[in-house]
Amino acid sequence: MKKAYQLTVAELKQHNHLTELTTGLTSQAAQQRLATDGKNVLEVKPTPKWKIFLRQFNNIVIYILLVAALLTVLIGHYTDAIVIMAVVILNSLIGYFQETSAANALAKIQEMMAQHATVYRDGQRQDINAADLVVGDVVFLEAGDNVPADLRIVSAENLRIEESALTGETNSVIKTDEALTDDDVPLADRVNMAYSSTSVTSGSGLGIVVATGEDTEIGKISQEVAQIKPKKTRLTKEIDHVGAVVSYITIGGSVIIFIVGFFLQIYSLPALALAVVAMLVGSIPEGLPATTSVILAFGVSKMAKRYQTIIKSMPAVETLGSVDVIATDKTGTLTKNEMTAIELWSGDRHYTVTGTGYAPTGQILTNDQPASLDKQLKLLLEAGFQANDTVLTQEGDQWVINGEPTDGAFLTLYQKALGVDYHSTYEPLDLLPFDSDYRYIAELTKNTADNQQVIFVKGSPDKLFEMAAQADPDFDHAKWQKRVNDWSREGKRVIALGYQPVAGENLLEVEHEHLYQGIHLLGLAALQDAPREEVIAALKTMNQAGVAVKMITGDDPQTARAIGQQLGLAPGEIHAITGAEWDKLSADEQAAAAKNNQVFARTTPQNKLEIVNALQRDQLVTAMVGDGVNDAPALKQADIGVAMGIKGTDVAKDAADMILGDDNFATMAAVIKEGRRIYDNIRKSILFLLPTSFAEGLVVAFSILTAQQVPLQPVQLLWINLVAAITIQFAFVFEKAEPGLMQRTPRPVSARLMKRHDLIQMGYVAALMAIFALVSYDWFTGHGSSRLNATTMMINVIVISKLFYFFSIRSDRYALGQVKNITGKAWGVIGVMLAFQLLLTYVPFMQAAFHVTGISITEWLAVIVFSALIMLVAEFDKWIQHRKEKQNVAD
Repeated sequence: MKKAYQLTVAELKQHNHLTELTTGLTSQAAQQRLATDGKNVLEVKPTPKWKIFLRQFNNIVIYILLVAALLTVLIGHYTDAIVIMAVVILNSLIGYFQETSAANALAKIQEMMAQHATVYRDGQRQDINAADLVVGDVVFLEAGDNVPADLRIVSAENLRIEESALTGETNSVIKTDEALTDDDVPLADRVNMAYSSTSVTSGSGLGIVVATGEDTEIGKISQEVAQIKPKKTRLTKEIDHVGAVVSYITIGGSVIIFIVGFFLQIYSLPALALAVVAMLVGSIPEGLPATTSVILAFGVSKMAKRYQTIIKSMPAVETLGSVDVIATDKTGTLTKNEMTAIELWSGDRHYTVTGTGYAPTGQILTNDQPASLDKQLKLLLEAGFQANDTVLTQEGDQWVINGEPTDGAFLTLYQKALGVDYHSTYEPLDLLPFDSDYRYIAELTKNTADNQQVIFVKGSPDKLFEMAAQADPDFDHAKWQKRVNDWSREGKRVIALGYQPVAGENLLEVEHEHLYQGIHLLGLAALQDAPREEVIAALKTMNQAGVAVKMITGDDPQTARAIGQQLGLAPGEIHAITGAEWDKLSADEQAAAAKNNQVFARTTPQNKLEIVNALQRDQLVTAMVGDGVNDAPALKQADIGVAMGIKGTDVAKDAADMILGDDNFATMAAVIKEGRRIYDNIRKSILFLLPTSFAEGLVVAFSILTAQQVPLQPVQLLWINLVAAITIQFAFVFEKAEPGLMQRTPRPVSARLMKRHDLIQMGYVAALMAIFALVSYDWFTGHGSSRLNATTMMINVIVISKLFYFFSIRSDRYALGQVKNITGKAWGVIGVMLAFQLLLTYVPFMQAAFHVTGISITEWLAVIVFSALIMLVAEFDKWIQHRKEKQNVAD
């Protein structure tokens, strides 16, 4: 069965039972089709907010905390229960807001659908609600309209449609009513189709509706976005895994301790229950989610202030640090989406042009020196300026165009050479618009200096070469064609320019036959959507960091490969594959192609999604950078989606996890470094937090098994976990990046948050903390201290030992040598923690609430000695590890 773009106009009319295009469907037929096919709308079925909130509680750590809260209520410790429930609710709210903030992409797609449409029905042209459009309706389009459904164009008068959000193409596309014969035509090349959500920039035409609602191309994108389920980041998965392991160990240990205590009748049942609850509360790292959230939130804030980025999901900050591959759109991301004339051939003189974008800043050079404007070059500039229907204006600090990027490049070139205030002596009389069949634009002008009429023409080199040969039998076609070919191989768009003085009577309008009587070729211009200068440096940094960058574009492969080479997309040769070639590959072949190619040209939105999927199947953490509607499915599927804040569509922004506020791709290198720093600090904070929790559990367990009174009560354990621990951990927020961070390759997907030695270290640190705490307790009570006094010193030994352990764990280098690198803010956090400990120890109402008492200077010295032993052992372990590394290098 033929596709819509393959059908002739006659076949379309027959297929849709249309007698005449301007008659259209009957109202009765339209109503029948509407009842059968449904309205031309996109259905959005969001997940209820209450369901999103409730599923935040589906976590093993949350279950344990809820059980602990219930038990503390049953035994009358209401303060403990309130604190635990506060932690549970805080974590659930964080997850809820993260999930709901990124759930609006489907609604934004729906908003892009046109609201009204002009159709022919019952022989009359009328405006109807776009939702009531049906297949077979004949739609009238004119400049300024949004296309209301997918249409097959059946009549076109200089009809141009801007499709960049859907296809990635920079220029508006000239539409035709001719049928296409090829079977598989890429979306961007279907010149006889108009797609829903695109917009008409000029001209007018008629189109027959061939798809509505979810059957349109944008509807298919909507379905793809809906089918992509929210996913957990690697960090979230790893922290969940750590939490689950700790929870299972805690539950198992608590059950064993309870059973042993029950059968040995060490305590009464209420006392045993209280002791086990204390062990459960002490061993569960309640501060882990809160601390992780604080580190991530600080990273989000820092990126917003320093790099103008908006992070919609906090774990996405860390995901940036583990990215293996960045798949990115080209236009407007790696390039400026602003066509620029960069080279000229005027006669046999070669010129280069400085400056990029639409700002008229730069100059024309020859042999690296400012060029003089001879008559030939000035006429070339006039041709580019006059044969033009685009407007260049300044809006604040920005220069913008209203029209075509190619035309805009010549307006900028003209003002670079002659100045913004220069007024041409040529007065425009009549414009022959660009037509896809002729591929040139021409302007009839009059030179007010001598009243001579001149036709300026600008367009495809092959067309203008043909015209030039008519005027000059000796025209050197081979020489000019070689220049075109050389530039084309470099990925540049080549435009030819010429003019023709009007002989005889003055013309009222310009016709095509006037040009084919012969023109004088003025020369060639090489245009390019200029690469962003800052992107080149960023790509170099990414290559050093082992992050591969894949460019996905609607451009032809030769242009895309050349731009990739200029950007330094990858070291060595740039390999490219087209969307059509990709579609023919098997799943395994696609995985190999995704890894081995740096450029993906002539791609469809489905191709982008498939490329991201292929990279992820290869166990590569993938970021997707884009700005169009066509990028939305891939943005949502990627491990982290990144949208452009200025030129990005609302659909892209809502599907993404992060938004670049300044549209600067180079920011990616900076945020990847920040993500790696954050991951390192989160890892350190977890390695710092868990040993303390284990140590508290060991203290309680040892006391139960030895039939001693448990020295630490639940409220005291909560103080250590939620106040002292978290305040010290906040210091990790301010830790600087380790040297050589961006020379490391991304960590493998299989890599765990904690290595084998990390587990060993946590084990011995927890054991030593528990041993030193118990020994200090016995030592204090054995030297005449009361149990209240000894408990106070025990709490302080655990807290101060955490402080010494912080100095050791924050770096692989020796602690004393790294103290100078601790930031002022980190010292401030440490000061806050020490202030809290002093308040706990000496303020009467705190003493009463937490069952502690004041201690002397001598007792504080004893606390410091016991606490410092932890750091000394950890530093000795570093010395051993460094010796092993040196030995391995020597071997």
